[in-house]
Amino acid sequence: MTRWTEVKRHLHILRLFVKYSLMSQMEYRFNFITGIVAEVAFLIAKLLYVLLVFKTNLHIDGLSPEVILMFLGVHFVFTGIYMGFFFQNFLILGQTIRGGALDMMMTKPISLQFLVSLRHIDLGMALPNVITGVVLITKGWNASSVMWTWGTVVGFIVFLLIGVILTYCLMIIPSLLSFWLLDTSAAAEISYALWDANNMPASLYHRAIQHIGTFILPFFLITNYGPLFVLGKLSTAELIWALLAPVLFFFLIRTVWKYALRQYNSSSL
Repeated sequence: MTRWTEVKRHLHILRLFVKYSLMSQMEYRFNFITGIVAEVAFLIAKLLYVLLVFKTNLHIDGLSPEVILMFLGVHFVFTGIYMGFFFQNFLILGQTIRGGALDMMMTKPISLQFLVSLRHIDLGMALPNVITGVVLITKGWNASSVMWTWGTVVGFIVFLLIGVILTYCLMIIPSLLSFWLLDTSAAAEISYALWDANNMPASLYHRAIQHIGTFILPFFLITNYGPLFVLGKLSTAELIWALLAPVLFFFLIRTVWKYALRQYNSSSL
């Protein structure tokens, strides 16, 4: 089986995960609707950031409040992607490891890492954030006076794809620790705090924090580099790093995953 055939097969399986997750949620429509309502309520609370930016007329590194909307919008989009596709899977990974359910999953004829990362999908968590994010990105882009061209749109989409990979790599780290630790809640709380702090332009923070958030734990690449590319504020070195970072971090996570499986002792033994 060729690599491309394997990719297509896993994409087909991902579509099935989405389909069956949605069908399962539709069996309990009241729970699905109340879940969306609850997420919208959280979303409204998050939008207080937007009101605060405009009320204080906050300018960051020469960026107007209207342009900052693009950064906030990207953060909302990735919050939706993370909550809808990864959050629940990462949350139960520790239980899957400690309870022995991982043993049965190892017998499935697909990538184990793919299976534990994407088998539970919640579109009700994803859609409100993604839709709101797209609206904010559109408003911020229009306010920036940057033309909508094929080059900027395609480049922005590429940075969104880079962001998805980095979101996966960075947010799965606490869950991977479950192979060695019984309680990873502290690491998870740190990752959530870092995620929430990443909703504004990185230039808001001290230069040392910018370097850490760009090169060591590159959360800033997720939400900042797409808008900065559109605004023409990325240097050649930053563009190169943006292309290298997802490859390096995915390779790192993949290496740690394989090492963890070699060290794994079944809980059912």
